[in-house]
Amino acid sequence: MENELKKDFTRRLSQCNFGEMIVIIYDIFFAYVDDIRQAHCKGDHDGQKDAIRNAQSVLDELIGSLNFSYPISHNLYKLYMFCKNELSRAMYENRLDGVQEAEHIMHRLYTSFVEVAKQDKSAPLMKNTQQVYAGMTYARGAVNEDYMDVDSHRGFFV
Repeated sequence: MENELKKDFTRRLSQCNFGEMIVIIYDIFFAYVDDIRQAHCKGDHDGQKDAIRNAQSVLDELIGSLNFSYPISHNLYKLYMFCKNELSRAMYENRLDGVQEAEHIMHRLYTSFVEVAKQDKSAPLMKNTQQVYAGMTYARGAVNEDYMDVDSHRGFFV
């Protein structure tokens, strides 16, 4: 995953609520799936294995966020475990069909979570973070982001 993409995910995570966080975690999964494909096309088996392990770690994070007091969590658990197994199969067979199957399942779940996140009006999970304002300014054809440091007392006091 490119550093610019990591910075974008970090910025999004610092501003999101719980519903948006799940969507971002799915986006991270899809970024790792892209890394799997790129490594496979280059013939980089070690890079492909690393990307598959990263994607499986994302699935572990999603599994860890399940609340099993709701019946749907059991179904999601089974789907996430199936996707992890498909990724494992893809790693050992050095084929992309398992990756494609996992991506297809995750994409269908992703569209549902995007709709749920739109309805989540809760407060951001992180407090005392910098506000990010993005918009077109004097840079032609580029979006500039500006961080406003309204509160200079962020962090720990000693």
